[in-house]
Parts: sequence; structure tokens; C-alpha cells
Amino acid sequence: MSTKPGPAALTGIGVIAPNGLDADAYWKSVREGLGFLGRITREGCEHLPLKVAGQVEGFDASALIEERFLVQTDRFTHYAMAAARLALDDAGLGREAADPDEPFSIGVVTAAGSGGGEFGQRELQKLWGQGSKFVGPYQSIAWFYAASTGQISIRHGFKGPCGVVASDEAGGLDALAHAARAVRRGTGAVVVGAAEAPLAPYSMVCQLGYRELSTVEEPDRAYRPFTAGARGFVPAEGGAMLVVEDETRARDRGATIRAYVAGHGATFTGASRWKESREGLARAIRVALDEAGCAPEEIDVVFADALGVPEADRAEALALADALGAHATRVPVTAPKTGIGRAYCGAPVLDTAAAVLAMEHGLVPPTPHVFDITCDLDLVTSRARPAELRTALVLSRGLMGSNAALVLRRGGDSAR
Repeated sequence: MSTKPGPAALTGIGVIAPNGLDADAYWKSVREGLGFLGRITREGCEHLPLKVAGQVEGFDASALIEERFLVQTDRFTHYAMAAARLALDDAGLGREAADPDEPFSIGVVTAAGSGGGEFGQRELQKLWGQGSKFVGPYQSIAWFYAASTGQISIRHGFKGPCGVVASDEAGGLDALAHAARAVRRGTGAVVVGAAEAPLAPYSMVCQLGYRELSTVEEPDRAYRPFTAGARGFVPAEGGAMLVVEDETRARDRGATIRAYVAGHGATFTGASRWKESREGLARAIRVALDEAGCAPEEIDVVFADALGVPEADRAEALALADALGAHATRVPVTAPKTGIGRAYCGAPVLDTAAAVLAMEHGLVPPTPHVFDITCDLDLVTSRARPAELRTALVLSRGLMGSNAALVLRRGGDSAR
């Protein structure tokens, strides 16, 4: 087996989202442009002004994760652990390592927004209601934003380099870049991604301070970026985990290479400074294109950040024009997240999964609930558009000011 690291290849996808509990179900709903936003039904949230979100339904953590992990962890880690298992299975990295050295060559990197708010709230309620003796020993572990990285690596016995990226929503893309760099430096594979669980009372109250949050109560009107009806974004839970590995290693073990992580750029422009995000996002795109060795006209599809705030939407459209030139008005743009909401750090990883699947199937998925576009973009709406897709650009911005762009290239194998 060759020991020289090759390009960073993406070989596995695992999804836990409001519109699907695996990659196939997720893609089917994304491809069809189905909407899964609805009234929030989580206990303790009924009286809050935030009424609409993307909830994960039908997820049975006890059927997917061992009890000893469940009692130590929050819902956000349950989603991440389940998605990681799906990604590893998809990549063909079996439950038992064939090579005794394999655990030492696999790392884990996740991005996190707020950590385990639901678990933490429950333990704090015990503290104030019953006393300190009733607080469990796992409070600090489950709440911790690094919990998912730690528990995934412990569960699978991985001993490669691990990390957590805390850079706002854009951290989902930054984590992928971190994983790709680790692979290029010699790590065999990295399980990477993000999952969030922001729909508990404590977590939701914290979000009410975001002026970008939509409080529209009709699910099909609550999240409509790039339109005159844009009133902000709708939150979601869930996310995705991916397997990124050395191309040579992947080919040597007969894995299907689904895509390549070709380029990444990141900048910071300040919290809620959406006008300034134009320059920052454009620079991130240029850096990503340069790292990928990709000309603007080579981009075949853009997965937009699509915040749903008019000023931010205009800035994103202008950033694409600044970075891609005349090609910005010709390239298809999509934002499937309008059908499920923004899962904070999990959102751009879900978009990355959708971009890989779109390239495999030659379809640009539509942007649910969106029509009457007010910006100069070729936004795909209503139904999926057939297209030859070789290179995709995924964009993300965070409420605290992070901007990121990721360039993906299609893998060499046909769609599944």
C-alpha cells in the first residue's frame, strides 16, 4: 500500500435530518423539493414566540446507540453518533477493523454551535429543584461542545487526531477543511461533520436574541430567502457526518470515491454585519477557488447560505457576482435548507451532502417555498433541474460573523 497521501476524497455520507434518517431518504426529499417545516411540538416550547422549525421525527436513539452512551450524552450527540455510524457503513469501514493499526489512522472532527442544551437544562433543573446531590456526573460532559467528537471516537475506538471547530455556523465547512488538511498530512481518514439539537426550551430562549430569526407562524412562509417575503431563517435540528480519507488509501481498499474536497476559504466580518459579509464571503470564495485550482466558470452549481434576511441575501448575491463575475448570473443556485430549516453548524454539512448527491445524480435540487425572486441569481425553484455537475460551491455564514466557502469536485464513480 502506498504511504504517500493523496487528495482528500469523500467516501461516506450519514444524515439525520428533518427530511430523512439516512442519505437516501434525505436525497429523495431534497430532490423532490419537499417541505418539512412545521409547528414546534417539543415539550416546554409551546408558549415561546418561535413557532416553526425543522424537527427530526421518528428518530429512536435507543435503537441505534448503546445505553451506556445514551445516559452520558445529549440529543445533539445522539444525532452525530447515528450519522457517523451511517457514514462509516457507507464508506465501507466495517464495524470491526481489518487492520489492527486502522484505529490509529482514523480521526474525528466536528463543529458545534452550543452543545448539549437539553441535557444541561435538565440537570440544572435538578440542581435548583432538588439539590446538588441529584445532578448526574455527566453534566459537564454532555453539555460540552466537544462531546460529539469525544463520544464518536470512544465508541469506535478511533485513536487518530481529533478536534472540534467552534467558528459559528460556517464551522461546518471549516471542519471539512480541517479534515482534508489532516488527510493530506498523513491521517488515513477523518469522520467529520456536525449535528445540532437547538429545539429545547433553554436553547430556544437563547436563540430569541437573534434578530435574524423568523417568527412567522405559517410553515410555508416562515423561511423564504431571496424574496420580498423574506423574514429571517427558521432553525432546525439534525445534521450530517462524512468520511474524508486519503484517495490512495480509499482506492487500495476498493472504496467508492463520491467526491473530492478541493478547496476552502474562510473569513470573518463581524456579528450581524451583513453588508460587510459581501466582501468577506467573496474573498472566501476566491480563496477556495484558488486552492482548488478552479476558474469561476467551472462552478456548475452553488449551494447558497440563504439566510432569509434581505440585507444578507443581497450581500450574498453581490458576493457571488464579485467572485464569479458574469458567471454568477448563469450558474444554477439552490438552497434546499428552506425545506427543513438551518441546523446551525449542521446546515452547511447537510448542504455538502446534498451537493455530492446532486453531482452523482446530475440534478440541481429546488429551493422549497421560494418564488418571486428579487435578486439577480438563477435560483432553482419548483422542481429539480437536470445538469452536468462536475464542480459544486457550498457557502455558509454565521450569525457571529464567520464566512466560509467549499469547492467540491465530483468523484470518478457513477451515481448509486
